Amino acid sequence: MASDPKAEGMNRRQFLFLTAAALAGAGCNTVENSGSYTVSKERMINAGPVGDYAADGVYDRFRNDGFFVVRRSEKLFVLSSFCTHRKCKLNAESDHSFYCKCHGSTFDPDGNVTTGPAKRNLPIFPAFLDEHGQLLVRVSAG
Repeated sequence: MASDPKAEGMNRRQFLFLTAAALAGAGCNTVENSGSYTVSKERMINAGPVGDYAADGVYDRFRNDGFFVVRRSEKLFVLSSFCTHRKCKLNAESDHSFYCKCHGSTFDPDGNVTTGPAKRNLPIFPAFLDEHGQLLVRVSAG
């Protein structure tokens, strides 16, 4: 009597194919040579019209979303709002520097470490203007 393949379930090859397809569809990235997968925590945030950032300064409206928008002269860029030491939220200071209240790290207006314990500068996130003049920021966690 012939067996029904659907009744027996899937074989190892089918399972691996479906697992890989599901992970790829969920936005996961393979970690090379480790045989494991990590989930991408990257997201795109609309930070509003670029005109909202016309004056020089640090804009902290998206601090809780993970970034500061910084305008200095003709330069507009986006810095992480999390300390590179232990991921505490940073405070933007009046001199446009950044301070971590958790362990005392400080960063200059470009995101460079000025006082530790942090050893790494703040990441700069990619930012783009869409066709409607909206500032889109690609934020990655971790």
